[in-house]
Amino acid sequence: MNAGQEPSPWWMPGRHVDRKPFLQARSAITRATREWFGGEGFTEVETGILQKSPGNETHLHAPSADLTSASGDKTRHYLRTSPEFACKKLLAAGETRIVEFARVFRDRERGLLHLPEFTMLEWYRANEGYEAVMADCIVVIARAAQETGIGTFSFRGKSADPFAAPELLTVADAFSRFASIDLLATIPEGQADRNALAVMAGHHVRITEDDTWSDIFSKVLVEHIEPNLGLGRLTILYEYPAPESALARAKPSDPRVAERFEVYACGVELANGFGELIDAGEQRLRFTAAMDEKERRYGERYPLDEDFLAAMTRMPEACGVALGFDRLVMLASGATRVDQVVWTPQEGDA
Repeated sequence: MNAGQEPSPWWMPGRHVDRKPFLQARSAITRATREWFGGEGFTEVETGILQKSPGNETHLHAPSADLTSASGDKTRHYLRTSPEFACKKLLAAGETRIVEFARVFRDRERGLLHLPEFTMLEWYRANEGYEAVMADCIVVIARAAQETGIGTFSFRGKSADPFAAPELLTVADAFSRFASIDLLATIPEGQADRNALAVMAGHHVRITEDDTWSDIFSKVLVEHIEPNLGLGRLTILYEYPAPESALARAKPSDPRVAERFEVYACGVELANGFGELIDAGEQRLRFTAAMDEKERRYGERYPLDEDFLAAMTRMPEACGVALGFDRLVMLASGATRVDQVVWTPQEGDA
C-alpha cells in the first residue's frame, strides 16, 4: 500500500487472510469458554439489546433508538451498555448461574482497546461470595491462552504470564505503592473528601477546580496505577473505594471500600466484578446521584429502570463479573488492536 493510500476494506480477500488467524483464535476461545461454563453448571442466556434505560453510570454513553408503535407513537430506547439489569432480573426470577456473550454499545469510545460495539462476557453466581467470580476469571483467562497455545500475553512492550498465580493488590495499597497517596484517608466512613485527595494527588496529576473526587481518583488510576498492573502476571485489583462502586455492596468490615475488583494483564483492564448490591433503596440513591452528575457534565440523563429496581427487592445474594471478551482474544491471539479480532469491524477499523 502506498503512503497516504486508504487501506482496502476488511472484506477484501487479501485483508481477510491477514486477519483470519485472529478470527480463528476467537472461535476456538469462544468454544472453550462455552464448554467450561457448561461444565460448571451455568445456563447461557440471551437478553435484550434495546432497553428503556441503558445503565446509570455518569461517564457511560449509549446510542439511542426511537421505536414507533402501530399508531405512530415514538418511544425512546437505548442500546444497552451492559446486560447487567436484565441478568439481575433473571436472578430475581430464580436463575442461579447464568452467563451471556453480550453485544453491548458505548458511545464516545474508540481506540486500540475501545470499540463502540463489542462483546462483553458477563456471568453471575447466586448465593456465593465475589471471590468465586474472581477465581472464575483466572480460569477463563488461562483457558483462552491454553486454547491458542500462547505462553505470554504481550501489549505495548509489556508482558504477563496468564498461567502464573495472580498478584492480589488492594486499591489502597496500589495508590500507596505507585503514587504515595493514603487513599482511605480521603474517604472517611465511605464519604469522598475531594479536597483531601486533591492535596495528596496534586504532585502527580493536573487538577482543575471542576474536578470531583472521582475525577481525581480516575486520573491517578489511569496515569500512575494501571500502567503498573498485570506486569509479569495477572493483577487482581480489589477493594475499590465506595464512591467508585455504584453497583457493589460495601465490605462489611470497612464501609470505606466495596466488594469490587478488576483484573489486569499488561496494563490492560480485562474484567470488572462485584459482590452485588441488593438494596433497592440505596441503589436508587446512587443512580439518581450519578444521573445528576451526568446532567451537570453532559447535559443529558437516562431514565431509571424501575422494573430493575423492583426486581432488586427479590434478588438473592449474588456476585457477578463482566469481562471484555474482545480484549481477552486480542491478548490470547497475539493481536495488537482489539478491532483485529472482530469478524465485521466498522468502516475505518481493522
